[in-house]
Amino acid sequence: MREASVERATAETWVRVRLGLDGPVGGKVATGLPFLDHMLLQLQRHGRFLLEVEARGDLEVDPHHLVEDVGITLGQALKEALGEGVGLERYAEAYAPMDETLVLCVLDLSGRPHLEYRPEEWPVVGEAGGVNHYHLREFLRGLANHGRLTLHLRLLSGREAHHVLEASFKALARALHRATRVTGEGLPSTKGVL
Repeated sequence: MREASVERATAETWVRVRLGLDGPVGGKVATGLPFLDHMLLQLQRHGRFLLEVEARGDLEVDPHHLVEDVGITLGQALKEALGEGVGLERYAEAYAPMDETLVLCVLDLSGRPHLEYRPEEWPVVGEAGGVNHYHLREFLRGLANHGRLTLHLRLLSGREAHHVLEASFKALARALHRATRVTGEGLPSTKGVL
């Protein structure tokens, strides 16, 4: 079983993540921020992962620290669960629609962290449960940097914050599921290392 548990504690947050790439699907999610819980459950369900998240943060200040640190801790767990990456599919893409919204996520479990996501170009209106598309950037940046993956996220249509955020998490979940499948025997790189 490809699984990892990671705990992160700072002066602003405490986060514990348990991630199992090969299931079973499910696990308790409780961050103190209901909309973030809703998004992590999308990641769990559509990624077909065992994903347990417990977190506390300084929500009286802003959701920023909590959302970012959950992304960082999830990235650390992903990196640990992937191990050396032998046999990985490595590349994946996924579209996710939600009513008027359409999001594309493309990723590479390359070992080279990079996030290509430009929220200032997205015509998103408002927020959902205190979370906006700039918070999404911080989550994705933490995930990409600490999971050591290249991640591109594009909004193809949509403006309503809840739909945009939820479609983004669903596209990410589907792409992560595909990229983390073991479909070969060697390392998926001509360098011999990820």
